[in-house]
Amino acid sequence: MQIKTDVLIIGGGLAGLTAALHLQKAGIDVLLIEKNTYPNHKVCGEYISNEVLPYLKWLDADPEMLVPSKIDKLVLSIVSGKSITTELPLGGFGVSRYTLDNFLYQKFKHKGGRILHDTVTSVEQHDDQSVIFTQQETVITAIRVIAAYGKRSTLDIKLKRPFIQKKSPFLAVKAHYRGQIQADLVALHNFRGGYCGISQVEDQKINVCYLADYASFSKHKNILSYQQQVLYENPNLRAFFESSQLLFDSPITISQLAFGSKEAVSDHMLMIGDSAGLIHPLCGNGMAIAIHSAKICAELLILFFSGKIKKKETVEKLYTLAWNREFKSRLKTGSILSALLSREQLADLLLKGLLFIPPALPFIIKRTHGKTLTLNS
Repeated sequence: MQIKTDVLIIGGGLAGLTAALHLQKAGIDVLLIEKNTYPNHKVCGEYISNEVLPYLKWLDADPEMLVPSKIDKLVLSIVSGKSITTELPLGGFGVSRYTLDNFLYQKFKHKGGRILHDTVTSVEQHDDQSVIFTQQETVITAIRVIAAYGKRSTLDIKLKRPFIQKKSPFLAVKAHYRGQIQADLVALHNFRGGYCGISQVEDQKINVCYLADYASFSKHKNILSYQQQVLYENPNLRAFFESSQLLFDSPITISQLAFGSKEAVSDHMLMIGDSAGLIHPLCGNGMAIAIHSAKICAELLILFFSGKIKKKETVEKLYTLAWNREFKSRLKTGSILSALLSREQLADLLLKGLLFIPPALPFIIKRTHGKTLTLNS
């Protein structure tokens, strides 16, 4: 089978679906290819800053329809259990990827969006178009390709992206629970070798997602054993797990998380979301960055297809500049915080400093969050 399109989006997660809706709204022919069906769970913190809320409403994808939790406070604790609480400057909301991704998918599909459930095996670049080959032997020709396939893919190996050559020491674990927590609060609890985010999503479910050092994790026979022997050292985590009921058959995991720098453009493909850069879960803002990057990418492609930007290379240069301007500092701040909190003594000093200078924590939060997105009508 052969298909032609103006824009092919590889990956139907949060970033890919957002870009698809934006391009569709502009009348650009777009095809989205996604290997999985909807809905499905993904390892994710499931907290989104309100910075992207006006943009989602503009896309006719108002998350209020999903009745998310409203979150306006953050608590940070270290292994000893000491903690500090602060207001979130913009606030945010909690909604599961299971629900949100399916919501965006249904929006795109209802408006006539084309979706192909398949896996891309290779991409060839020609002078005026890209040729994409899939596992089911479909050949797609596209003028532009957006890569939104997530944290890592076999395509990264074929593209010889530098980060894929390096082994990562991190593993992420995620599950939903039923229990009692403060609904308007996102909690970040430190433990030896990692940290855990806890917040409420829709239907009063509680999302728990933690990042762990794989070397430490691998010493334990299973996830439950690891949680009881490592996470439980933080009394806040012990109290939560002992009073909550797991809603999944078992937690889901993902390994080899690469938090180093990535390229915003690779082999002329525009990378969005986690394909372009993965923010540490500590910052709790990866979903907002994915949505924001999709917006930047879509707006530049609209200018290209309208003739206001003449060259593909100009789109790539402008996108790289915009990605670095909007996200590079946020990603760096996340890396620094992760390095501090991965060492118990430094984490203790950091918390003492924050308790001594309370305004410092809102300042750090602002460094990992953006401003409310402006819209081009």
